[in-house]
Amino acid sequence: MELRIGVRDPRDPDAQTCLRAYEAELASRFDHGFDPALSISATDEEMTPPAGLFLVATMDGEPAACGALKFHGDAPAEIKRMWVAQSARGLGLGRRLLAELEVQAAARGVRVLRLETNRTLREAIGLYRSAGYREVAAFNDEPYAHHWFEKSLEPQAPQT
Repeated sequence: MELRIGVRDPRDPDAQTCLRAYEAELASRFDHGFDPALSISATDEEMTPPAGLFLVATMDGEPAACGALKFHGDAPAEIKRMWVAQSARGLGLGRRLLAELEVQAAARGVRVLRLETNRTLREAIGLYRSAGYREVAAFNDEPYAHHWFEKSLEPQAPQT
């Protein structure tokens, strides 16, 4: 199995495949469905440098996971659109994707990462807790969120 994780334009076909699957899964799992228009934004522009970035993980060339960062200057950055294909779950891909999001954020000077999630996403909640995210008070008014998490990142030495 060949695994690759890399920055992609959110308009890329593999990125769009992941985003459609993300939205469909949330619509099926959330108590009252999921409408991205009601959620806090994660537009293509917000997930494209310099405003943010979008990662796609592929397994043997097929899109299998995604995750995004939204940057806010000196304020905490946000993790958005974190998703792993059902067929790739249990392989540690979510943990690897989350770690790469943290590396990408730290390399851009981000000191704190934040995210919110829905109570039905128990696997995600477990992943975030085991990766060192701590539950904090709500920091936004995301209508689909029941849990808010935060993690401090170690500053990265500049590349020489």
